[in-house]
Amino acid sequence: MGKNNDQQCCEKFKSKIGGQALIEGIMMLGPDTGAMACRLPDGTIDLETWKENNGKNAPWYKKVPLVRGCTSFIISLTKGYKYMMKSAEKQMTEEELKEQKSEDGSNKTIYDIAMVVGVLLGVLIAVGLFIFLPKFIVGLFPAVKKMRILRSVLEGIVKIALFVAYMALVSLMKDIKRQYMYHGAEHKTIACHEAELPLTVENIRKQSRFHKRCGTSFIFIVLLVSIFVMCFVPFTVTWQRIVASLVLLPLVVGVSYECIRLAGNNDNLFTRILSAPGLAMQRITTREPDDSMIEIAIAAMQPCIPADKSEDKW
Repeated sequence: MGKNNDQQCCEKFKSKIGGQALIEGIMMLGPDTGAMACRLPDGTIDLETWKENNGKNAPWYKKVPLVRGCTSFIISLTKGYKYMMKSAEKQMTEEELKEQKSEDGSNKTIYDIAMVVGVLLGVLIAVGLFIFLPKFIVGLFPAVKKMRILRSVLEGIVKIALFVAYMALVSLMKDIKRQYMYHGAEHKTIACHEAELPLTVENIRKQSRFHKRCGTSFIFIVLLVSIFVMCFVPFTVTWQRIVASLVLLPLVVGVSYECIRLAGNNDNLFTRILSAPGLAMQRITTREPDDSMIEIAIAAMQPCIPADKSEDKW
């Protein structure tokens, strides 16, 4: 983690700008602007920008503690999937795009339906893998079925093991490896911006690819918070615990978001311990990018930097 410590030493401020790796591209979201930059098959960079409202005039549900965590999570899921699909489209040839369109030349409705179905399917898989399966597995052992706290801890350990194993397995796929490299480019570029250095390939290459306010760290904190919350659930029947987990999920997400904000804004023993699992996990979910990927990150980052620097403070 030495490189990450170097990054923290040169950090001058904490930016609101966050991002997501796409297919051959990166999306960045700033206080008032969002941007998506993709490398097209011909080698050129395609850039799209749009308006965001994450600054001082953001709606109330983006400001209220606990509520902002849930809304941010939902918005991130839907927006992330939307631009992931768009980045995939940009890798298609003109012939492939024509084939994808319906005969009347309009595929908007089909695209919207596919996006909703994709998000719902992703949520269902996540619920099955990280809520149902751990409780089902631990529920098979009669010795711990009635021991609420021990059962919650064991369910949490199974959840974390499944999460780490899943991320490690998908990282073996060629396309995912490239996406993880773009993820590294995204982190390095944000780190360079927070160090108040010019956004050049040379400056960004020197930065750490690990970042405390990463989505990977957030998911890990969600898993840890869920263990703590489930210790207070009195139910011991498996299906009841599954229902309780679903009902309490908004609370878990809301608390986890406040935890990652706390970890991102402070550097002490508690926040270092809180951040450590997520930073360790980023050794799997980020890779060192090449210079062409850093160029994409710069292209996505630049439109998102607000003219008023005070708007950019986390």
